[in-house]
Amino acid sequence: MTAPLVQQISDALPHLSRAEQRVARHVLAHPEQVVDSTLAAVAAASEVSEPTVIRFCASMGLSGFQDFRRRMTQFLALGVPATHSAIESDDSVTTVTGKIFDHTISSLGHTRQTIDAAAIEEALGAILAASSLHFYGMGASSTIAFDAAQKAPLFNKPCNALADGHQQFIEAASAQPDELFFLISYTGRTPELLRVAEEVAANGARSVAITGSEPSPLAETANIVIRTPTLENTDLYTPTISRIAGLVVIDILATSAAMHGGPDRLDRLTEMKAKLAGLRSAGAAQAGEDAVREDG
Repeated sequence: MTAPLVQQISDALPHLSRAEQRVARHVLAHPEQVVDSTLAAVAAASEVSEPTVIRFCASMGLSGFQDFRRRMTQFLALGVPATHSAIESDDSVTTVTGKIFDHTISSLGHTRQTIDAAAIEEALGAILAASSLHFYGMGASSTIAFDAAQKAPLFNKPCNALADGHQQFIEAASAQPDELFFLISYTGRTPELLRVAEEVAANGARSVAITGSEPSPLAETANIVIRTPTLENTDLYTPTISRIAGLVVIDILATSAAMHGGPDRLDRLTEMKAKLAGLRSAGAAQAGEDAVREDG
């Protein structure tokens, strides 16, 4: 499935020339404005020459500026709001709030439309067959890994999460064929994680890549690729939607794994939840009693 033009621009931005990057940033920040602009107007707003805008269009695989406007019009017709634009320095708190909510909702909707259900199904099968699960991510992706490990009762497997590249490599170097490794990177190009992916493969273990980019070095190395494309561009002041999309994928996998455990497993999970609720209630009651004694 071909990615929307805005997603293509976001993915390509780090690889463009500096002048073309100025065009890309202007387009990403003002998608509705550029479809009604002339070539000269886009060049002036981007502070580049008109030939640079033409080169930018060619870098995106487009035949010219008119082809670019047509593709951008098609993208906006899908109902993605202009709040994809970057947060401006003079935006009010109310404006920032609206932009982040609108951008999050529209971007998750895009991810939902493009995610590969077959890849989810394949990853679930690998989970059910594995002896243990390892979740690796770095930076913002590490929060996804730790959230997954916290869901070990749902997976009903030993789970661990690591954010340190050296520790990840050590575990990968001793990987067993029946272990399953989740490698989480939105760009799919984190050098440390790529070395881990290669080591996992060298030891005969399987890996699942959760990434927003395909093709990418990580996607090429992993056995299963769950692509979570968003409208996020990490070079702009946009919300970290890629992390939220990754968390949703983990929820899907964990919930699906729990449902495949059978009625007995679901009953045990329900009992666990009830006990946890009781523990919280007891803690709250104790806190209230302590507060009364302090006031007295």
